[in-house]
Amino acid sequence: MDVIALVGPSGTGKSHRALIVAQKNHADAIIDDGILIQGGKITAGHSAKKEKNRLMAVKRAIFVLPGHAEEVREALQENPPRRLLVLGTSENMVHRIGKALDLPSISKIIRIEDIATKAEMQKARFYRLKQGKHIIPVPTIELKPHFSGYLIDPIQSFFKKSSSKRRRLGEKSIVRPVFSYYGKLIIDDSAIKAIVHHEIARDPRVHDITHIHVEHLMKDGEDQGIKIRCEIVINYGSDIRALVEHAQSGVRSSVEFMTGMVVHEVNITVGSLRMTS
Repeated sequence: MDVIALVGPSGTGKSHRALIVAQKNHADAIIDDGILIQGGKITAGHSAKKEKNRLMAVKRAIFVLPGHAEEVREALQENPPRRLLVLGTSENMVHRIGKALDLPSISKIIRIEDIATKAEMQKARFYRLKQGKHIIPVPTIELKPHFSGYLIDPIQSFFKKSSSKRRRLGEKSIVRPVFSYYGKLIIDDSAIKAIVHHEIARDPRVHDITHIHVEHLMKDGEDQGIKIRCEIVINYGSDIRALVEHAQSGVRSSVEFMTGMVVHEVNITVGSLRMTS
């Protein structure tokens, strides 16, 4: 495995340019802020951008938290890349990451000031410091399990225009971590219930929605997503299976789109039928 590095101060646009650098240098995997990215997917690790404070974020980024380095090392052993790109704020940092992950010596170091203009770095720093926006070079759908409730919006940059439905190289997502400039984003269950109610009530075959319950799936104090349960009354004569499947799909799509949360299940119970005269 060959290892190269992209180095530059925090907030100067390293993550934004990671895919471009990886492509130009034929790297097929990236280490960025505690996560391993291969094939456009997060395959191992835990992102420093999700930590609750900056101290923990730094520890996460350099792989000193228990079990973190071991997880990424195992993933690299199972599916070793031909060339790995490591991102860091300094040469010392990328060397520390390399040591923590038992990587070969870094063969090439690329500096952000050699690939970005001063104006571009200043713009990136503005978005980091003033708006608390961070970029991870993977598609939005890959971020949802890691950033439930903190996804802002995806952006795309294209090396080539293509009509192909395959994932486009250069697709990135913007996230705001819990320690960001604007503070923590909390989405109350009442807001989720309102989205569910609105989505189901759009179907004229549904007469009433009698109960909506939102269950949060927690792991190590972190919200990993939600399960939604509701009970409805439908008009007699409706195709129950088709109606419920349509409602499930609509609820999941609307909640995930509007909140960025992962919806693991949508369970709908038809409690009764409304008879019309």
